[in-house]
Amino acid sequence: FKGKKAVVSGATRGIGRAIAEALLEQGAQVVGVYGGNRGAAAAMAEDCSRFGDRLRLHQLDVSDFAAATAFFQALEADWDTLDILVNNAGIRRDAVLAMMREEDWRRVLDVNLTGGFVMSRSALPMMLKQKYGRILFVTSPMGHLGFAGQSNYAASKAGQVGLMKSLSKEVAKRKITVNCVSPGFIATDFLDDLPEAQMKDYKKMVPAGRFGTPAEVAEAALFLLGDRAAYINGAVLEITGGL
Repeated sequence: FKGKKAVVSGATRGIGRAIAEALLEQGAQVVGVYGGNRGAAAAMAEDCSRFGDRLRLHQLDVSDFAAATAFFQALEADWDTLDILVNNAGIRRDAVLAMMREEDWRRVLDVNLTGGFVMSRSALPMMLKQKYGRILFVTSPMGHLGFAGQSNYAASKAGQVGLMKSLSKEVAKRKITVNCVSPGFIATDFLDDLPEAQMKDYKKMVPAGRFGTPAEVAEAALFLLGDRAAYINGAVLEITGGL
């Protein structure tokens, strides 16, 4: 990945940070996009200072089309081309459907699904121009399994797969691949708000008997983002321990 240019959303924590750091370790230039957690961004900047100016962090609401357009226009003026986009930004606002607030339904769909559309739509001109690109969505098995209390999250993740499938067919002739990684239960702060009993129940569901690590997801992501995966397009790679 030496010299490759990448944008990673949701880049300052968990899976997004692991993917961003893996790209940096392999020589890429990375702009890490984050939503609002400035503390996490500051911590990442300090921890990754060894990469110098190959890492830049930028606060952005990925569902804001005007802001994303401006971000990518500025990026194009600086970089001219873009090789990699990782759509990792995601949130959860759990509730059973009968009690779910409209704003929680809309916000989860806005960030998780519309955000992937907005970022991909804004990034594509640079990839189409150079006739090369890698777009990766970080989806979830919840898109096809569905859990009680996660109808908004499950719908957004199922939508990501549909979006990926259609986009992969539209851009394949330009040597742009579009795929998904689908991590199951991964040990990140994304699970921190779950009750301990629920965490134990989830772990029992995994045949491997443990939760995965962000680094394990990053390894799979790097494969799909690399040149060796040039003939893998429109695919969903599950990283679930057999869930």
